[in-house]
Amino acid sequence: MKNYILTGCDSHDKSMLLKIAHNDGAPQMRSFGSDREGRQKMTEHLKRCAKEVGGAEIVFGYEASGQGFGLYDDLKEAGIRCLVLAPTNLPRSPKSERDKTDEKDAQRVLDEIRAHVLAGKELSSVWVPDPQTRDDREVVRSRLDAAEKLSAIRIQIQSLLKRNDLRRPRGVSAPWTKPFRAWLLGLSKAPSALEAGARTALSSLLRQVEFLEEEVERLDQEVDRLSQTERYREPVQELRTLQGVGLLTAMVFLTEMGDMARFCNRRQIGAYLGLAPTTYESGEAQDRKGHITHFGPWRVRRVLCQAFWCRMRTDAKEKAWFERWAQKHPKRKKVGVVAGMRRLGVRMWHRAFEAQQRQPHLFPPSVPPKGGDASLRPRHRVGAETLAGAPPD
Repeated sequence: MKNYILTGCDSHDKSMLLKIAHNDGAPQMRSFGSDREGRQKMTEHLKRCAKEVGGAEIVFGYEASGQGFGLYDDLKEAGIRCLVLAPTNLPRSPKSERDKTDEKDAQRVLDEIRAHVLAGKELSSVWVPDPQTRDDREVVRSRLDAAEKLSAIRIQIQSLLKRNDLRRPRGVSAPWTKPFRAWLLGLSKAPSALEAGARTALSSLLRQVEFLEEEVERLDQEVDRLSQTERYREPVQELRTLQGVGLLTAMVFLTEMGDMARFCNRRQIGAYLGLAPTTYESGEAQDRKGHITHFGPWRVRRVLCQAFWCRMRTDAKEKAWFERWAQKHPKRKKVGVVAGMRRLGVRMWHRAFEAQQRQPHLFPPSVPPKGGDASLRPRHRVGAETLAGAPPD
């Protein structure tokens, strides 16, 4: 049997608790700091352990979290095999949820790593994006966050008007038009229908709206600049040929999905986007489907929903398909929307995959997911599977 030093880690902002074991032996517990100095000490300790047992291979595992992939990068640079586990797929029981400690969390990760390395158990690890993709995500996500904050401030202004029993005057037909903004500006200055405290609050909210609108515009320019780089120029052009898909939707899809070659078929795309139904089957109760799982990148689901409704306004075939669905399933229109989002996501995947395949120097071949066959990767945009009489994905 090959020698291994297996390590399960429970990582936090300031500390890391490790369970270190040699093959199937009893684990030892060690603690290190989470800063670079602590990671360096941890790496040196693991290499000493490997040397003591005759040059064993080090396999390190930890759960993915909001701390990013800095630990993964450091271990990879040190020549240590690192696996980042998906927290949602780790086995948990009601008892373990009530009796949770750092030591038990590290032991659970170690058990998963050991079963994978020594017994061949399938491991639910996450795909680690390359540094360039991570950096590009920061720009696109900042744009989405700024727009979300702007929407929240606008809702606060509408709530303030309702609390003070104010309605738009005649001539102001819609919110956030020029007449509406002029009316709000007048309300924020004395004399107006608002009391002094409400005027102060409205003035503050209006300043925030102005700042966030300028910030959204600046970030739009940055997203546009990013889309013109060699990495994204051709995939964005391909995606924007689809009705309803704009620049921001295309960039969110490309940065969040990353390397399209890591997916083998449309079912994997639907599952990754969280647009696959949940399943509960037991005994005679078979084929029980529930709501979608909501796993995966929620930002992609959001832009897919917006793009689908845009397609409904601009694509006659898409609108006709949805109307047939709504007529056949009048109480399940939301299911039709989700189905449309999934179909659009699969179409975008095909287009982006083909564009990336034409840029092998930017997107080197990926290893297909375990259980996936590389021969099942898309060769054409149109597949054989259809959904409820809809056009092929």
